[in-house]
Amino acid sequence: MDNIQFDRQPKEIVSDIQYIIDNARNNAIRSVDFERVQMYWKIGERIVVEEQNNQERAEYGKFIVENLSKILLKEYGSGFNKRNLYRAIQFYRTYPKVSALRSQLNWMQYRLLMGIEDNDKRDYYELEAVKNNWTGRELERQINSLFYERLLLSTDKDAMMKIAKEDRLPEKPTEIVKDPMVLEFLGLENRPTYRESDLESAIIEHLEEFLLEFGNGFSFVAKQKRITLEDDEFFIDLVFYNRLLQAHVIIEIKTHKLTHEDLGQLQMYVNYYDRNIKLKHEKPTIGILLCTEKNNTLVKYALPEDNENILSSEYKLIIPSEESLKTEVEKVERELQDDSEVGE
Repeated sequence: MDNIQFDRQPKEIVSDIQYIIDNARNNAIRSVDFERVQMYWKIGERIVVEEQNNQERAEYGKFIVENLSKILLKEYGSGFNKRNLYRAIQFYRTYPKVSALRSQLNWMQYRLLMGIEDNDKRDYYELEAVKNNWTGRELERQINSLFYERLLLSTDKDAMMKIAKEDRLPEKPTEIVKDPMVLEFLGLENRPTYRESDLESAIIEHLEEFLLEFGNGFSFVAKQKRITLEDDEFFIDLVFYNRLLQAHVIIEIKTHKLTHEDLGQLQMYVNYYDRNIKLKHEKPTIGILLCTEKNNTLVKYALPEDNENILSSEYKLIIPSEESLKTEVEKVERELQDDSEVGE
């Protein structure tokens, strides 16, 4: 025993014990958070049951909340003011079964979810928050940037919900990649021109946030990936891998409106990866052109009719207002509708 060295433990046991400690702490925090969630649900249930036993529900309900808040504020503090009591009522009415509550979500997250009137949209954010372990701030950011609406532009609602519920894996890039992409987390000023290298560096510096915006299943592989064609060298801006689609993903950043030359360059990179890098079991390489403004008609005629793997996506350096994003969503929906009518 005297010869055993205790100052240099194997990395495996250190990391294993660190995981055990961190996991226990996180579980303890989640347990406390979920107790709070259930507390507000039970308060909401009790008030609603009381209201329903009185004929003049509206006035009686207001009377209950106002008097309860006066009593509870004195004894328990601001967490039981009128606003939070009304939230508890709304919480119970939104989730009438306590068994539907998810222990992974805290009170802040449920407050955000309650603000979503559309049931499908609320279910989607709830599933994604649990699956991706989003914090309250991350969930708030995804809701504010219209994550659901932007993804819905490129895929149908049934497919989105099946993927969210993990009933099936994504099958096409459009089921994961959003357009437009909102990159407000980069901290760049919203000015007309930037060097592509500045945008690329900012993405690498904020890689975790970029992956959250980018979508599910992405892992970073390389930046400025060099490829050589005879004596010519080319550098691919960013390379990722998506484990759900089992495919490499190439991103080319352009700080101008999309051109057919940009699409040709991206197509060349995709062809190179398909012929030299892709393994037999992997799916065809995906190319994404990130630009300030895209031209759907140009994309349509510059690429083959059966193209599914070369995509373009506009980026925004600030979170646009909900109204402007909705206007953009409606514009794309009209374009898709026009295209489908022409094809009939």
